[in-house]
Amino acid sequence: MTAPQTTAGPPADPDPPAPGDTPSARPGFRDRITAELATTPGRLALATAVAVVACLLLAVTGFLAGNSQAAALRDAQRDAAQLVGTQELRNDLVSADATATNAFLVGGLEPTEARERYEASLSEAAQALPNLSATAQGADETADLATVSDSVQRYAGLVESARANNRQGFPVGAAYLDQASAALRDEVLPTLDQVAVSTSERVDSDLTSVTLAQALLLFVLLGLVALAAVQLWLARRTRRRLNLGLAAASVALLVGGIVATVAVLGGNGVARSVASGPYAATVATSQALSQATDAKSMESFTLIKRGSGAEFEETYQTAVADARNLLDEAADAVPSTGSGSDSPRELLDAWDARHAEIRELDDGGDWEGAVEAATSTADDSAGAAFTAFSDRAHADVEATSADAVGRLGSAATTAQIAAWVALVLGVAGAVAAAAGMNVRLKEYR
Repeated sequence: MTAPQTTAGPPADPDPPAPGDTPSARPGFRDRITAELATTPGRLALATAVAVVACLLLAVTGFLAGNSQAAALRDAQRDAAQLVGTQELRNDLVSADATATNAFLVGGLEPTEARERYEASLSEAAQALPNLSATAQGADETADLATVSDSVQRYAGLVESARANNRQGFPVGAAYLDQASAALRDEVLPTLDQVAVSTSERVDSDLTSVTLAQALLLFVLLGLVALAAVQLWLARRTRRRLNLGLAAASVALLVGGIVATVAVLGGNGVARSVASGPYAATVATSQALSQATDAKSMESFTLIKRGSGAEFEETYQTAVADARNLLDEAADAVPSTGSGSDSPRELLDAWDARHAEIRELDDGGDWEGAVEAATSTADDSAGAAFTAFSDRAHADVEATSADAVGRLGSAATTAQIAAWVALVLGVAGAVAAAAGMNVRLKEYR
């Protein structure tokens, strides 16, 4: 009996493909996707995904645009306040020096009023330094302010030595005063100017960041266009003009887009108007006050040198000319600061006219009369004229800086609120769009 013959099967594959990695699996997956998208339910699913992504795109980009602009506006607000504080510190120190120098002319024990003004200016400077150091940006700025603090203490000590010797009639008092003024102008003021420059650069960078937030609005527009395209396709495909879910999503996106756009564009407009308006006026007026106060010190030093102070008079004229130019810039930025008979520019000119009278007396050989005119506190004196200018300049700086800081802060709050509105409405729109499209998908199941 012969054994039954068997048919041999195909030879075993020595290297079988991994599951799902067959030649037919890869094109099969693509074929299934293509076939799915060729059907109405598949296209509806794709349209649903597009609508949801469009809503989320608006939510995310609207939130980022508003949030980033709010952060940039707050940074600008902080740095602008820091710059104003730095310049005010500089003005306090220059004012203290001008008062000490003017009081030195009296000889002996200086007037109580002058001493009180000096101490008030120095005290304000001492109080401002820790606050500025606490809000300083970067180690270099903190180190610079620490150097200023040490130099101010050295300056105050030299002034006290000058006062003590002047009370006793010792000529060395003038040398101490020269050293004090040199310490202030060679060590303190250049350092503060450097801090002010770096802070001003940060303000400019902050304002640029405010503008850059507008670029994200393009994605908000893209989301609105994509959702509108889905609705148009759905209306043509289903012959139905209204889908409640998509309609609700459209309203949510439209409102969110408008809120984000208005807030971001408005924030940019506020930043530009503040930069060219109250902020520019604040910086210019504060710098003008510093120049004029420096000129006040030069007026006194010219008399202290008794015939050999020509270089101080030249510095006076340069400082006053710079102050005039700066006040003109402030008036151009905020016209109200340059209007009226008591405008800073008019008051500066009035003080300069009194200075011309002092110089006429001194140049005519009446040094004692010139000193008396320079140290007088009468209502029509040079001192009263300078005080009127200084008070008005300080008031303008406070008003314009408060305006700038307040407007930047308000715009930042608006942008932050708009960011959350865009986020909430965008997410709500995504939910509504998904629900509306799901109604159409159910018709094919």
